[in-house]
Amino acid sequence: MKYTTNSLEQTQQIATDLISKLLPKSNSAMVVGLYGNLGAGKTTFAQCLAKVFGVEETVTSPTFVLEKIYELTGHPSTGSGQEKFTHLIHIDAYRIEKSSELLHLGWQDIISDSNNLILIEWPERVVDIMPEHIKINLSHISENSREIEILD
Repeated sequence: MKYTTNSLEQTQQIATDLISKLLPKSNSAMVVGLYGNLGAGKTTFAQCLAKVFGVEETVTSPTFVLEKIYELTGHPSTGSGQEKFTHLIHIDAYRIEKSSELLHLGWQDIISDSNNLILIEWPERVVDIMPEHIKINLSHISENSREIEILD
């Protein structure tokens, strides 16, 4: 699905629509790869997703810390109301030189927990350890416009 967004409100609606379709997997984390050049809107999209989940903390890019974990106590139920994510894990792989750096952060543990929703910016930097995931391509069109393409 391809969208063009011209405002934060429109981006928020795309994030809301995406989350309404996400259900935790039974045996692994749900992983969403955020692809796009610098300034394409990856962090903004992550902020919109976090807002839908009720994260009240300021969500910033984890470029220098690599990973931020948010507890999802206010998560809206999805599906039958039984399934829900308990953690949003936001990873920025831009500064990662080798996939082993992500492994040292406990990558195998976090991707094996079905309660985790993982957003990873720059997933192409760690392609050799990326599991099957939803791909979101973000493109800069103009100062206020972005193209968002969601691939399952």
